[in-house]
Amino acid sequence: MQFKKIFFILFVSLCFSIYSNGQNVDINILESINKSETTFKNNFFKTTAQSVTIFNIAAPASLLTVGIVKHDKQMQKNAAYMIGAFVASSIVTQGMKRIIKRERPFVTYPYLIKRDVGGSYSFPSGHTSAAFCTATSLSLLFPKWYVIAPSYLYAASVGYARMYQGVHYPSDVLVGAVVGAGSAWISYKVEKWMDKKHKQNKK
Repeated sequence: MQFKKIFFILFVSLCFSIYSNGQNVDINILESINKSETTFKNNFFKTTAQSVTIFNIAAPASLLTVGIVKHDKQMQKNAAYMIGAFVASSIVTQGMKRIIKRERPFVTYPYLIKRDVGGSYSFPSGHTSAAFCTATSLSLLFPKWYVIAPSYLYAASVGYARMYQGVHYPSDVLVGAVVGAGSAWISYKVEKWMDKKHKQNKK
């Protein structure tokens, strides 16, 4: 319980510090990423950003399908956990967007190159939180390097893509990653706790 309180305090402090004091650093980093344009980057990062929805649906759907076909209850539970983690991440992300109401960088700085329409508010990045949530969920369920490395590499590329497209600040991406990974980790711990309680009640 003490760890959770410390984590929450540090997370709130991080968000406040980034949002209040880091605007100059934010825009400087964003400018350097956003202006270095190539046709390959345009196509690659557009595809990367657009694949997030597919990635977040395909991962739990695949586990659920395998679980049903093989009558594997644990695999089905893993799929349910991933869906729950994603829902939690989405709620936190969208809640923060509506509370903080940070404008998109291309709105505040019209000279930035806008390569995507964006959405509502900017802080934190929904694409990044979703990608890191699924990457963390997969890494917790299957703690092998060949799962962890590509999962986080993909999630990081999503965050970079959103900056390159001019729709998110680095701080949006950083906090989005923390929200996504944190939601997955907390959901994983809750699922394990509930599973333990269920087994104890059956004895």
